[in-house]
Amino acid sequence: MLKFLFGGKTKTVKTTQRESVQVLLDDLNSILVTMSDKPKITVDPNAGTIALELPEQMPDEALALPAPAEGDEKAA
Repeated sequence: MLKFLFGGKTKTVKTTQRESVQVLLDDLNSILVTMSDKPKITVDPNAGTIALELPEQMPDEALALPAPAEGDEKAA
């Protein structure tokens, strides 16, 4: 009961940079393997960055509906 009133101690788990990078890579690879159009990957060692050139349409994005024509709006 006292733990409920005064709050129990929460354990914080610190992850190493290696573990963080591995988790991110695993997530990224699991997404990339499902894509039919693979993105272009650019590594810039001078800036220390990694960039992805993604396709315009991602697999989980719905296609946009075409805008109604001018004549269709007047008829309604």
